[in-house]
Amino acid sequence: MFTGIIEALGEVTQLNREGGNLHITVSSPVSAELKIDQSVAHNGVCLTVVALGEDSHTVTAIEETLLKSNLGDLRKGDLVNIERCMLMNGRLDGHIVQGHVDQTAVCTSSEERDGSWFYTFRYDASTGNVTVEKGSVTVNGVSLTVVDSGDDHFSVAIIPYTHEHTNFGKIEEGTNVNLEFDIIGKYVAKLFHR
Repeated sequence: MFTGIIEALGEVTQLNREGGNLHITVSSPVSAELKIDQSVAHNGVCLTVVALGEDSHTVTAIEETLLKSNLGDLRKGDLVNIERCMLMNGRLDGHIVQGHVDQTAVCTSSEERDGSWFYTFRYDASTGNVTVEKGSVTVNGVSLTVVDSGDDHFSVAIIPYTHEHTNFGKIEEGTNVNLEFDIIGKYVAKLFHR
């Protein structure tokens, strides 16, 4: 379980395909603190550390994960948002994030507004996922509050700190991002449809 509060930015240093799997090697400020078998979120996707380097770690994404996330689009040099799993005796600063990406979305607009940034994302609503204004959503692993909510799109406002310390600084119109919708909202939506 995660909180959506990003600990570090990691840089993709190596990508290796093996069958339907993708081994992703990332160099980050927290890599030296990780251990084999540890769960770490990469752009919001919970992945298991399978190998360690001096200042890097390697995780493996299976085909199902690659189909539902933007990890298959990664290139060497790309930045990924990194968060280690939450400590049970710590504060929940963001919201409950499982690290199970529901689907991707495309950024349809990105604009700077007097020191902050507003992003709008469009997603395939046929999956049944929904957002609500002032509700929570996770974009590339970042816990955010929905500003505007439509049937197949939503907007979020990003403060300068988040813009500088996550890969939001690289998101522009046309960028594919990972979405994890609020777990409570997903349960409510499923019960409502029954």
